Amino acid sequence: MRQLDLADGPAHLARKTPLRDRFGALLDRWMTSAELYRWSRTNALTRWITRRRTRQVFDLMAGFVYSQVLLACVRLKLLESVTEEPRTLAELAQASNVPAAGLQRLLSAAVALRLLELRGAGRYGLGPLGAPIAGHAGIRAMIEHHAVLYQDMQDPVALLRDQLEQGHMSHYWPYASNQEGDTRRQDWQAEKVARYSDLMSASQPFVVDEILHVYDFSPHRRVLDVGGGQGSFMSRLAQHAPHLELMLFDLPQVVALARANFARQGLGARATAHEGSFLSDRLPVGADLVTLVRVAHDHPDADVTQLLQNIHAALSPGGTLLLAEPMAQDADARPQGDAYFHFYLLAMGSGRLRTASELGGLLQAAGFTGIERIPNPMPLHTEILIARKPQGLPANSGKFVTFT
Repeated sequence: MRQLDLADGPAHLARKTPLRDRFGALLDRWMTSAELYRWSRTNALTRWITRRRTRQVFDLMAGFVYSQVLLACVRLKLLESVTEEPRTLAELAQASNVPAAGLQRLLSAAVALRLLELRGAGRYGLGPLGAPIAGHAGIRAMIEHHAVLYQDMQDPVALLRDQLEQGHMSHYWPYASNQEGDTRRQDWQAEKVARYSDLMSASQPFVVDEILHVYDFSPHRRVLDVGGGQGSFMSRLAQHAPHLELMLFDLPQVVALARANFARQGLGARATAHEGSFLSDRLPVGADLVTLVRVAHDHPDADVTQLLQNIHAALSPGGTLLLAEPMAQDADARPQGDAYFHFYLLAMGSGRLRTASELGGLLQAAGFTGIERIPNPMPLHTEILIARKPQGLPANSGKFVTFT
């Protein structure tokens, strides 16, 4: 194979450049030319394309302002304030303790973003995009949480270069940078554990609804939820499938919250919570279904590989793994939330967004077979993969890996 010689001139590079790439470069130069812009702006057949793309570019530029308008509406509880009945500027100013002149700008911006809409007699009511936010506490919790992400995103280049003096997101999720065996350090104080556990529980219904809608739990008898947090998913599953025995596995600080949650709901006879690290401790055996919900994308490849191997070892023969989380889209698919999740996980300091194909490869490497993607109505929230442990392999068979 001939190595590329840096002394070779542009003619050599042109010969090595695929025809498709050369055509794409030519098209790029044409699309960025001032002449094309002037022509497309005045041509009746292309004017609508130019206008639409201009609006899209403006929205990209103004996106941070839009997100701050949304955050202000949530913090001032404006959307909830108009849920029962439309209210005037003066009423909202008094309720929010914001001067009317300033609040008027926020209300106008919210109307432009369809969070609110102007009704008769100068009253404001819910807009089509404000209604789901007003009706779901989990959405409002995530919007409030994003104020932490915005701080790290003030200098995206510094974030990419790992030059932030203090990463706010990495401190919010202390387990992202936690070293094995160090679960008692200061970052793991109870109030921080409760803080992020509450956020996960508030946002969990989006994912839980998707899973319960598309997956049939009737063939299973015992389910283990790995990284199950406070037990929000297990609690919903207990109502959805009363025949199931339920187990949860998470870190000791989180398991204490899960046990209290199960006790409040009277699930003590059906639901047990086991504490430990899924990177170093053996998982409970006896489950014919393991669920892994919004866990893998928080961790690097080595940890995910190790976790999948440990799940495979704990599963009963013929058992199933259900993996649900946001996934990157393959090259031939339209991205859903890729831009958001890539930077969220970068700021978090651990993990990455993977495609279903990448996750399938990790599952296969861990010994799983029959890997399938289950279609679900709202793939922006989560996508779902299932994989099976072959028959004839007993629980605790295969490689159990500990973090070193």
